[in-house]
Amino acid sequence: MSDQEIEYAALLKRRHRISTCFEWVCRIATISALLFLAVLLAGVTWQAWGWLDTQFLTGFDSRRPAKAGLLAGLWGTSWLIFFTATFTVPIGVGAALYLEEYATDNRLTRLIKLNLSNLAGVPSIVYGMLGVTAFVRMFGMISAADGWTMAISLGFGTLEIPLPLGRCLLAGSFTLSLLILPVVIIASQEALRAVPPSIRHASYALGATEWQTIRHQVLPAAVPGIATGIILALSRAMGETAPLIVVGAMSYVAFAPGNLDTPIGAVQDPQRVLDAPFDVFTSITIQITNWIEQPKEEFQNLAAAGSLVLLTLLIVFNATAIVIRNRAQKKITW
Repeated sequence: MSDQEIEYAALLKRRHRISTCFEWVCRIATISALLFLAVLLAGVTWQAWGWLDTQFLTGFDSRRPAKAGLLAGLWGTSWLIFFTATFTVPIGVGAALYLEEYATDNRLTRLIKLNLSNLAGVPSIVYGMLGVTAFVRMFGMISAADGWTMAISLGFGTLEIPLPLGRCLLAGSFTLSLLILPVVIIASQEALRAVPPSIRHASYALGATEWQTIRHQVLPAAVPGIATGIILALSRAMGETAPLIVVGAMSYVAFAPGNLDTPIGAVQDPQRVLDAPFDVFTSITIQITNWIEQPKEEFQNLAAAGSLVLLTLLIVFNATAIVIRNRAQKKITW
């Protein structure tokens, strides 16, 4: 063998050693993270053992740990995520469609995309301060004393919209929408960008308009990525605490928003559904934080049980994202 071949063989062997070492470092890091997670889950489960029962899931909060429940937080979180998704999904997906399919590549478009990337990394407490200023106090232009209410009759009830909104559930949903909107837009942009340009060109060649191409070709192909981004963003909103504290979520609430604690109540009294968005609220994360701060040791067990419930909901959300992505990918035939 020549000197050059010997040098090349030594270089190749060194690269293999470096690659093997890096592989083992990654394995050790992964195993360590899983071990830490397993220890934490085991500790939380052990602490919550005996407290996570039917009474805990169907009862309201109480000053006595044995009678305290998570129902107010469950309903508050459900309403928050429902309204957050209602506001965020159409705006986020629509903005991504415009930026990727319609907007021209100029300075303004590049500036908007750059700002979206920056906004996705802003701490959540900043959005909380923005929410309390914009939605709770309406930038100080309208105070709670001289605010006004817009009443809309819907046949089965009256929707009264106060301005400013105050420390209500709708203000919290708007704040969470601001928090996850940049994430949804960026995830939707990436999903749309991943669709091959040849699909668009083929659609145009067959005589389809731009909207027909987007509606029937681009969007169906981008649904897996868009849905995954939306659900993961909503999972982040579900676990947020700081923005809700700033907006005014209550740490102790012994009732559900609108006094609507069962689905049957919505049928019996539809007005409760209209009252819920403007009622005071709490969330699972707020209740967990409140229990942790209590001096009694039993409240620590309640906080562990609430953490398990929240973790279960997050796992369900993430599993839903995986199922939607896999099913949508199977429908793509190109």
